[in-house]
Amino acid sequence: MKTEFTPTQLADPDIAEADKILRKCVHCGFCTATCPTYVLLGDELDSPRGRIYLIKEMLEKDQKPTQEVVKHVDRCLSCLACMTTCPSGVNYMHLVDQARVKIEKDYTRPLSERLLRDVLAWVLPRPGLFRLSMTMARLARPLAMLLPSTKMQSSPNTLSRVKAMLTMAPKQLPAAGPSGGSVFPAIGARRGRVALLQGCAQQVLAPRINQAAISLLTRHGVEVVLVQDEQCCGALTHHLGRDGDALARAKANIGVWLGEADRGGLDAILVTASGCGTVIKDYGYMLREDPEFAAPAAKVSALAKDISEYVSAMDLPKPDKQSDLVVAYHSACSLQHGQKITQAPKELLSKNGFVVKDIPESHLCCGSAGTYNILQPDIASRLRDRKVANIAMVKPDIIAAGNIGCMVQIAGGTSVPVVHTIELLDWATGGPRPGLN
Repeated sequence: MKTEFTPTQLADPDIAEADKILRKCVHCGFCTATCPTYVLLGDELDSPRGRIYLIKEMLEKDQKPTQEVVKHVDRCLSCLACMTTCPSGVNYMHLVDQARVKIEKDYTRPLSERLLRDVLAWVLPRPGLFRLSMTMARLARPLAMLLPSTKMQSSPNTLSRVKAMLTMAPKQLPAAGPSGGSVFPAIGARRGRVALLQGCAQQVLAPRINQAAISLLTRHGVEVVLVQDEQCCGALTHHLGRDGDALARAKANIGVWLGEADRGGLDAILVTASGCGTVIKDYGYMLREDPEFAAPAAKVSALAKDISEYVSAMDLPKPDKQSDLVVAYHSACSLQHGQKITQAPKELLSKNGFVVKDIPESHLCCGSAGTYNILQPDIASRLRDRKVANIAMVKPDIIAAGNIGCMVQIAGGTSVPVVHTIELLDWATGGPRPGLN
């Protein structure tokens, strides 16, 4: 793709990066076949290729984002299926992230939407506040039935978003898990030491996930530490275009994680929420121009591993017996497209006795995508229903996934139990049977 940025514009490192990305695009259109919004809506501007044109024009002309540009960029899930498909290696992730930052800076949204985004950015990264908000939403959940149906709206409104939030509130919340500063010694001879990301929404909605990870790791000789003063990884605000907040959180985490590595050594920073993992692995890029944090950020990105990556290298003992439990494995977009981890979770489940089934259209997003299922509830619910229908085709006993957002989203459309991959692996190797929240 030909670009026409001026030398002055190219002096900005972000614009220079955007120029490189845009020039790689050859207009082939392969991305349209795997883009969930294009598959659903059939609008070229709701495809990666269409959004690239919109972003190019906005950045080249240094225009204020128009309502049309904002609509189509907002509809992007950042599932990154386009990057898996693209034969030219276009880094759409970094381009759309840059567009979101510009929109957040230069576009004035309606007041109700600004307030909602402010609430999401303030509450979701803070587990204490999120727990309180979930308790309040649970009490208000019956009111969701009184709100009018918002299916098939051309644009979401405040009522549809409130209804989505209330509908997703769990009927009950589990007890809180262990707090930051906790250390879980290895059982027997120590073979490794890791930090385990505590997460934000996950530690409120499903602390059982990290408890299963701790159980498996310590039982196989790995010491686990929950690092004191760890913050949200920044993914939630990063995808809202609020990079000031996201980068501040990234810097804080880099400090406490590398401090822990200096004190006791760390083989890895393990992540059980793949949406978080994709962003942490990108810290090196996000802070590449920061003279103080560029090198530490790259070090943290290199240490970050999805739990399935780390466990795959542990050479777990084979289970005593095979299970006849049929597991439909849902490959989270942030894992298969963002981190290019596709086989390890399925191989782990299969080696540990489960009958693993691939889901048709496994490349298509379930519609969770961080805050997307709140901000774009109609598209999100249609994607969820499509995903659940595909899952039903393999007739599973249980559904496994590697990301809390996907788990909550899918569970909202099916009665089949949804668990994290690590919960099944813990159970297969001597831990308790997964309990469902």
